[in-house]
Amino acid sequence: MPLRLLKTRILSSLLTVIFVLAAPVAVLGYFAIKRDILDTIQERVDHDLRAARMVYRAELTRLAEMLELACPVAESQTIRRRLGVDYLAIVREADIADVPSEIARQAAETDGPVAATRVITAGEMERLKVDPAGRMPIAIKPTPRARPTQRDVLQDALAMEAAVMFDAPDGQGRLIAYAGRIINGQFTLVDRIRELVFTNDLYDGKPVGTVTIFQDDVRVSTNVLDDTGRRAVGTRVSERVYEQVVEKGRTFHDRAFVVTDWYKTAYEPIKDVGGHVIGILYVGILEQPFMARARTLVVQFLVLVGGAVLLTVVLALLLATAISRPLLHMMQATTRLSDGELGYQINHPAHKEELDALGLAFNEMSEKLEERDRNLRATNEKLTELNKSYVDLIGFVAHELKGILASTVLNAYAVRDGYLGLINFKQRKAMDSVTRNLDYLAATVRKFLNLGRVERGELSVTKVRLNLGKDVFEESLQSLAALIAKKNVRFENEIAADLVVEADLDLMQIVANNLVSNAIKYCTDRGVVRLSSRRTAGGVQIEVYNDSPPITEEQRARLFAKFYRLDNEQTRKVRGAGLGLYITKQIVESHGGRIWVEPRPQGNAFIFELK
Repeated sequence: MPLRLLKTRILSSLLTVIFVLAAPVAVLGYFAIKRDILDTIQERVDHDLRAARMVYRAELTRLAEMLELACPVAESQTIRRRLGVDYLAIVREADIADVPSEIARQAAETDGPVAATRVITAGEMERLKVDPAGRMPIAIKPTPRARPTQRDVLQDALAMEAAVMFDAPDGQGRLIAYAGRIINGQFTLVDRIRELVFTNDLYDGKPVGTVTIFQDDVRVSTNVLDDTGRRAVGTRVSERVYEQVVEKGRTFHDRAFVVTDWYKTAYEPIKDVGGHVIGILYVGILEQPFMARARTLVVQFLVLVGGAVLLTVVLALLLATAISRPLLHMMQATTRLSDGELGYQINHPAHKEELDALGLAFNEMSEKLEERDRNLRATNEKLTELNKSYVDLIGFVAHELKGILASTVLNAYAVRDGYLGLINFKQRKAMDSVTRNLDYLAATVRKFLNLGRVERGELSVTKVRLNLGKDVFEESLQSLAALIAKKNVRFENEIAADLVVEADLDLMQIVANNLVSNAIKYCTDRGVVRLSSRRTAGGVQIEVYNDSPPITEEQRARLFAKFYRLDNEQTRKVRGAGLGLYITKQIVESHGGRIWVEPRPQGNAFIFELK
């Protein structure tokens, strides 16, 4: 792996960790700053609403106190001028039932000053000689997000009114005086509340803090500006706020769209003396300056986070380089070691305790591998020499015995069969034993000769087209006819007559002789030996089955090993060298095939497959 790729992988891993940590921090910081500022604004607005309520109520209280002080000693015109009210009426207690003002009636009932807000009709204003001075009526303007309405003009007015009861100067009973200021179109109160609560700060030509008094849902006194820069008198509150405040009588605290902009707002109902909602007192703070501040803080925070991330990336790059260089040297060393350069040493200190320790461990391992390789080579050379001596000895002994046995077997059979003179029964029996032993010895010599060919790698395969049934197994059965006749078994040959393959005839004959002779020799008394064949997608299969004790899984694992023989009652009766199946396996595999054994309920089947 090149240095750049390794460094890139290390760096990418470090950067992944950095960004996985930095991204949530940035997102959380962004929302935390934004939420903190918005929550702070909302808390401030709620506080400002309480302050506005206090100023509003204080104005009502002051009006009641001034009226109470002035009435017994001054004339009505003087009182009206001194109090700065829009109307003043004085009625006798006996006539109070005809007065439309609930505030005046309540003052008569309680015999004390009463101050509250009420709606005064256009007809009553006319009777009280109220001079609207261009403030009324108020045209209702279409307003985004407001509830649907059929009204286009507001004729009635909202008034702050106080009423007191006092003794008549002529001693003729008691009098009730009630006076009020029309709120509609009068901005002194809302501007004074704004000045006390918010100061007169502007943002983009608009007041940051705003105060409004609504009659029902219509702005009748406000310092909120419309899109022309004028006071938004006649515009209406949003439907969402109206439902909460006017219809349900609850205070509204939330973000709201006010005429042209978004504000953090607080609205509370204005109720008349009977507890009915007749208007709304509103305070709000323009969102724009605070959102701009929030954006500035977010940008500063993100710049800070970005700078920290950039610094961390630089440090990660330096760290990746510091780690990748010694690892690259380590990788180069392992590559050279795997290429056979045992004993290769790393001579580049990493100046990192753990990596240096790893390098020392690698050097020590490399030295030990080199030493082990030298020992293995020496041992392998000795084993090669021993194996050559063993193979040569097998070949020499088998070759010498083959020549001697050929004439010995011939002479033994000649004596046994009476070609050299008649022999008696006992002599014949003795010669039968001699010839059996000589046959076994000759077969063993042939196996050792084949083993020598296998061990020397001289098992050359010369393939020709041949019929496995006719050319191989029928020939094998003929050569083993005497053994078949001698054994008490039932023999079944079911090999297909047209089973043609390409194989080495001589080697296939060895395979057939080994498998068939084993099946006959190790078959149980009165058992069955069956030869069968079948075609498969991979080629052809030959199965040699005999009734015999099923071979266990542990025995199957070693069955085709050199010099291995099964140890059971059947095998103990038959002599063998343990080479037949080993040689058979080597021959089958040299043809590109395979051989295996399958235990059956009553016996075993040796199966080999040729392609």
